[in-house]
Amino acid sequence: MRRQTTKELLAESFLELAQKTSIDKITITEITNNCQMSQPTFYNHFQDKYDLIAWVYTKNVNRIMENIGQEDYKWENTLMDGAKYFEDNKVFILNALKHTSGQDSFMRNMTAINEKLLITEIRKKLKQKKMPILLEYYIKFYCHGTVQFLFDWLIGEINLTCEEIAEIWKNSLPEVLKIYLLS
Repeated sequence: MRRQTTKELLAESFLELAQKTSIDKITITEITNNCQMSQPTFYNHFQDKYDLIAWVYTKNVNRIMENIGQEDYKWENTLMDGAKYFEDNKVFILNALKHTSGQDSFMRNMTAINEKLLITEIRKKLKQKKMPILLEYYIKFYCHGTVQFLFDWLIGEINLTCEEIAEIWKNSLPEVLKIYLLS
């Protein structure tokens, strides 16, 4: 049986609180009290609650991305799994999108995390550390658009299924990125 790490316990506590409280109102004290830990323990693992939010998101998206390259798992599967993740975690994601701002904005952090993950994936395909700057800009443009579209979907401005969202994400992928992700 696998035991949860301290980070995972803190994250679980935070996610539990975020189901019923606006993220901007949740304090470190509430997070640590909810899981019977101390504030110094929290700060040994995270800089602040925004660092925790980014860690939770990155962990979940990495779990989806690690399937790329496995037998019969294509980029389309990644997009579908991503859409399902957002739908299944809608309450938390919306809370994070609506109740964080400025440098700590979840939308800003989510976009940056997605950019980093796509850059890493394409670098693997290129088999080199350096990527052409224009390719990075296409990734940036794509990530900004998909995150905004995701937000619109989650708040109900767009009424589509997970399958339809994944299809739009796939079809809106710039041609210069398709050769790395759809092959």
